[in-house]
Amino acid sequence: MSTPEFPLTPPLARTTLDRSGLRRRDEAWLAEAWARGLVLVVDPRGRALVEDRPDGSAGLVLVSPADAPADAEHWFLGVDPEGTPLWAVAAPLPEAEGARVASLRDIGHLLDDRDAGLFTTAAALANWHASHGFSPRTGLATTAVEAGWVRRDADGNDMWPRTDPAMIVLVHDGVAGPEGRCLLGHNATWPVTDGVTRFSCLAGYIEPGESAEAAVLREVGEEVGIPLTSLTYAGSQSWPFPGSLMLGFHATADPGAELRLDPEEIDEARWFTRDDIAKMIAGDFVHPETGVRMSLPMRSSIAFYLIETWLGGFAR
Repeated sequence: MSTPEFPLTPPLARTTLDRSGLRRRDEAWLAEAWARGLVLVVDPRGRALVEDRPDGSAGLVLVSPADAPADAEHWFLGVDPEGTPLWAVAAPLPEAEGARVASLRDIGHLLDDRDAGLFTTAAALANWHASHGFSPRTGLATTAVEAGWVRRDADGNDMWPRTDPAMIVLVHDGVAGPEGRCLLGHNATWPVTDGVTRFSCLAGYIEPGESAEAAVLREVGEEVGIPLTSLTYAGSQSWPFPGSLMLGFHATADPGAELRLDPEEIDEARWFTRDDIAKMIAGDFVHPETGVRMSLPMRSSIAFYLIETWLGGFAR
């Protein structure tokens, strides 16, 4: 089994954008920045145009302001290292020769640092704007102000983009080498696609008044019913579907402990060896007892990042 290169950060935590937040109220600067900027168009399903590259990576298709939809709100995302202002608009996608339509879930891991940060931010803002056209306080219609980072109703009440914190944890046995095992579960709501059952890390939202660490202990206890013996923070990334911040952890537990599943959350959970996980990544794993084909989460997810770092021996 080969050891993968250690991924330094989760795929959607990468960015080179200077968000230039102090410029969001500077209307004169914003007008000038729009005129010389580049625009990412995101459709109502959160997809954008991308171009595939010979090396297997992908790049976002950006358009000039003159080619962007004129009647759409435009949101200032930041300035790239070359000094180019970058914007986003929510509108039907334009046609571009050689480009294809893709979601952040599909290609986030294939983008370079600039485009990963750009698409992640644009998708998060698009989801927030789409669900906050009216003020929950007054019921009045809202409009985008401050370059798309605030929505304001006619009475002057402001709303800001919200982020919902969630935890995600890869539980493993702490054993080094091929015999080490990790615990993955299948969510009861996930469909079996093309005969393949997807397994992933345990996750859940952090409740009011709760720390992230306490949420990990609670969620693992609720979903699979086992205690943890250690817990280590591993990193975070935005998951703009619609607006979460995923706080990732590695944890250890006794694989001999009895699993007590909450069937409304997890309908199956199993311990997998590193060899099993390597085969899942290669796409050719069939469970020897059940005969079920199994897969892992998408590569743009922090779940895959946690699993990959454990596979390479970098988890604690």
